Amino acid sequence: MTQTTTDRPAGRASGAVVPVLAFAGIVVAVMQTLLVPVIKDLPQLLDTAPSNATWVLTSTLLSGAVATPIMGRLGDLYGKRRMLILSLAVMVVGALVSALTSDLLLMITGRTLQGFAMGAIPLGIGLMRDMLPREKLGSAMALMSSSIGVGGGLALPAAALVAQHSDWHALYYGAAGLGVLAIALTLLVVPESPMRAEGTFDLPGALGLSAGLVLFLLPITKGSDWGWASGTTLGLFAASAVVLVLWGVMELRVKAPLVDLRTTARPAVLFTNLASIMVGVSFYVVSLVLPQLLQLPESTGYGLGQSMVVAGLLVAPLGLTMMFTAPVYARLSAKYGPKFTLILGLLIIAIGYGAGLGLMSAAWQSLVISVLLGAGIGLAYSSLPALIVGAVPASETGAANGLNTLMRSIGTSVSSAVIGMVLANTANNVGGVEIPTMHGFRVSFLIATGAVAVGLLLALFLPGRRPTDKPQLRASSEDAALERAEQVLRGFRGRVLGADGSPVARAKVTLIDRRGRRAGATLSAEDGSYALTVPAQGSYVVAARATGHGPLASSATHAGDERPVDLDLSLPGETVSA
Repeated sequence: MTQTTTDRPAGRASGAVVPVLAFAGIVVAVMQTLLVPVIKDLPQLLDTAPSNATWVLTSTLLSGAVATPIMGRLGDLYGKRRMLILSLAVMVVGALVSALTSDLLLMITGRTLQGFAMGAIPLGIGLMRDMLPREKLGSAMALMSSSIGVGGGLALPAAALVAQHSDWHALYYGAAGLGVLAIALTLLVVPESPMRAEGTFDLPGALGLSAGLVLFLLPITKGSDWGWASGTTLGLFAASAVVLVLWGVMELRVKAPLVDLRTTARPAVLFTNLASIMVGVSFYVVSLVLPQLLQLPESTGYGLGQSMVVAGLLVAPLGLTMMFTAPVYARLSAKYGPKFTLILGLLIIAIGYGAGLGLMSAAWQSLVISVLLGAGIGLAYSSLPALIVGAVPASETGAANGLNTLMRSIGTSVSSAVIGMVLANTANNVGGVEIPTMHGFRVSFLIATGAVAVGLLLALFLPGRRPTDKPQLRASSEDAALERAEQVLRGFRGRVLGADGSPVARAKVTLIDRRGRRAGATLSAEDGSYALTVPAQGSYVVAARATGHGPLASSATHAGDERPVDLDLSLPGETVSA
């Protein structure tokens, strides 16, 4: 069934929209960070074996990875604001389930539900693209993208403080309260986007992607327990490869796929997603290494002997610096483009990890590492959604950014598994307790540096354009439609004009096929320009309407070739409501 769009103009978004959407992203990060201070105590808290307790973390990772592209596609189809609220509501339910139990299975169930909140990041980015003017979009998307690090940096010392002085279940009550607040603010401040993708939800594609991701991420997160060469681990990797290949073949044949693999295969999208995996790896290494180094006792000869709370405070600048780089990113990207800022961010990350190899002997040195890495990761994370948004149609923004967020999740998953294995294999056994070694910490930093080097190589393959020639950042759906018309010429294009011949901005232009079904929709740009692609040759009706003008419907025919049909739409004069 064709979805209708709302009539709310994109330009009516209030100034509070960006902070509210960024707050939703921070809430998601808080949910992810809650258990960091009590990870080592989970087996005792849940009265279970360490291998079983890891499922409390793994379940959130798996559900978040599966839910992210699905919620993005649902947002494109049925409304990004609606799906954002749904994601946060499921997270609140999951947090309350976890707050009320110490049973392992119920805790895993609650954490699985909380993972659905990961969809809030791409949905928020999609809402920003649909609503904000060009001059505000860069810094807004940068803030939204970096909110996952900001929230983590802020939540770590707060969660450590609560875990030290209160019942650890209070962490989940706090997460539920923040989720309810985010939902309330979203309902009050954020309007629904008028943009909708055509088609229906691809349920077989969702199930296939879910199965493939679970089969891939499960052995990554559990490989160190099962053995990387065990039949179970290798069998699951093989099964994942088979399922994902079959899923890809099916998606290429479906009319309205969950993920448009042809779009994903574009160099700008493909290399951005591959670089995102490397950024995810580099982000998680510091989160795993620094807190442990800071908390190890000085009697080890290299531990810095800090309390849980102090360690959290020393790592917190990682997230805070990410937040402060958002406006810096906007200025750099406006001048040089997001490819430049991605490369610059990766270079700063490499410097941070390189310096970190020699800065592990004092607590203040951890602060320096956190600031350097926060600046680099903030620039890199901020660049990723801008690169994606500039390369996909407006109707696919949610799904494409969802897939990009998934790539980052895969990076953090791989990082967690590999670094966990390195630290375990290099640990010393002291009185039956495994103590990480300085050698393990340094190897971890070297792995992160290697990941950054691969990310830099991938970033160099990204197509680059100077923003003054053809902007990569499109402020709203109407600008994106015009860019697509330059690339895909099969369709109608022209200008929406008033009765006096002046351009009409933000007019809703709808394409209707011969059966009366909507085949496309867009909004005119500030100069009245619009562009609509046609799915096939044939006769169409191009309808336009705008506030203060009468509606217009014009018949037109397209031959189906690669040439645009120029069609200006002159709206009648202002109408009077009955």
